[in-house]
Amino acid sequence: MEELSKSQRARLAIRTFKTMADALILRGYYKPSGKSGEKLAESLKLFNPEIYGTMSDPRIVELKGLEYVMDRMPRGIERCNRIILTADEDFHDTSFEKVTPLKRRRLSYIVSEKEICFVISRGLTEIYDILTHITFLNIEAQKIHGQICNKEGETCSEWHDLKNAATQQHLLEGAELDQAIWNLSIIVGRTYRETRDCYESLELHHNKKENSNNGLFSIIHSMGQKVIEETKSIDDLLTIYFTPSLQEMIGHHKYASLWAKNVKQHICDRGLQDRPIHVVSANMHSMKNIFYGAGYLKKNGRTVSEDLYDMVADIRDFDKEINAYAADYGFSSFVDTSESTIDVMIIDTARNIPFNLHESIQCDFNYLEKEQPVILVIDYAFGTQAFDIFDELLCPYRQNGKTVTFHIVSISVMGKAGTLPGNKGDIMLATAHVMEGTTNNYIVDNDLDIKDFDEGYPIHIGPMVTVLGTSLQNRDVLEKFHTSNWKAVGLEMEGGHYQRAISAAIIQGHISRKVKTRYAYYASDNPLHSGQTLASGSMGVEGIAPTYMITRVFLEKIVNPLPPAVCES
Repeated sequence: MEELSKSQRARLAIRTFKTMADALILRGYYKPSGKSGEKLAESLKLFNPEIYGTMSDPRIVELKGLEYVMDRMPRGIERCNRIILTADEDFHDTSFEKVTPLKRRRLSYIVSEKEICFVISRGLTEIYDILTHITFLNIEAQKIHGQICNKEGETCSEWHDLKNAATQQHLLEGAELDQAIWNLSIIVGRTYRETRDCYESLELHHNKKENSNNGLFSIIHSMGQKVIEETKSIDDLLTIYFTPSLQEMIGHHKYASLWAKNVKQHICDRGLQDRPIHVVSANMHSMKNIFYGAGYLKKNGRTVSEDLYDMVADIRDFDKEINAYAADYGFSSFVDTSESTIDVMIIDTARNIPFNLHESIQCDFNYLEKEQPVILVIDYAFGTQAFDIFDELLCPYRQNGKTVTFHIVSISVMGKAGTLPGNKGDIMLATAHVMEGTTNNYIVDNDLDIKDFDEGYPIHIGPMVTVLGTSLQNRDVLEKFHTSNWKAVGLEMEGGHYQRAISAAIIQGHISRKVKTRYAYYASDNPLHSGQTLASGSMGVEGIAPTYMITRVFLEKIVNPLPPAVCES
């Protein structure tokens, strides 16, 4: 038998994980300690996602990966032995506590101390994300159990000390805290400093707000205790269930359809349905801030920095005030109620005035007055959800027995991505989207050029790999995409799905073939470099420049006429 390369073995393991996950969803349940669960864990260890660091090392607990997961899973997930994934359960009038993770817009409910329910509204990518996190937590829990128990099942003294630390009612400080962290470091196989850093990182949000975590001591204790209970009683085995409503929803656009209907109704209610519309997929602050930020500062007698990025830093704490100011000049927003978790902003440029724009923004106000474009800003989608929402958004709308076809002029996508040749903060312009795990590839006629951006800023141009999920990335596979004939410059999760929906809308005649498409990504991580993965933390202020540079370019493309076509001989 021909021996496979590292990248081939990793790709096979990723495909195995996805195939197993799809089969288990149809089956309706599985136990991580059973054969199916062990197969999932085996495949996850084989492709060893960069985000989970040392997960495959049985000697040590992966703390950075644990921080990442705890920030994206609901509080108490570490002690649950019954996890349900469903589609449309109505928990609004129940006593179940609604919990939203700190860094993932994910809807879940605490049914009991050891049971939690996820309401899946964003498609298969969300399911894969949850399953990889659950598998990771189970792998780490097994490591903890192996460290604290001997062959006879008796626990060590450090475990008893950890229990005391986890159940203390008072805040541990000084020597008492140092001793507790030292005991914990022995259990997790990490140095005192590594354990302390993880403790302090999780403590930032521990019990601070609704979407907090339970703190490192409690998390590690609950993970180990859960495995101890599983070894004593088959009734306590962790089980994941997929409800029939979830199985029926897959492949349908239930939440996206309702979301798109609400968006189109809002456009019609404001009388904007006959105007040219520019769709921008981005965050909920950058377009608004550079469109109205300078005007807000001037009206309030404050100095407007000549540097756009410095101005942005000056207004970061005035979001509500800018919303109120912008409402007088064509701005409106509405919070998503469809449970798609995608908020929307609309900017009616016909009501804007030159006073509002920052001086660095190039704008043809005569063109703006004549064309009166509408900017529809939608929040980030999540993986395959991007196809669902665009597929619904780009089709005509039925209102009062009439069909309303919107005039979509351009579609701009600003994404957060991993870079392959560069560093955090770099910008990538897509020439194509390569769908990982499939033969689907989409060429992009990208209406962006290096000359549109700040001179000298690091920009990479080439294909982008649309991956299955943040937790399903492997260094060898990504290295192959970068160094082979693909020459990929980055990886992301939505671009290929957006382009798939755009192509479908063109084929169906919903939008013109002349629609301008723009894809620009800023690098939030580099999965090929240790210390630069997503688990290393957010970008912070260093993300301002690339985010607002891309936003400025998008805006200038919208508020200025197209350059004259040049005939090539």
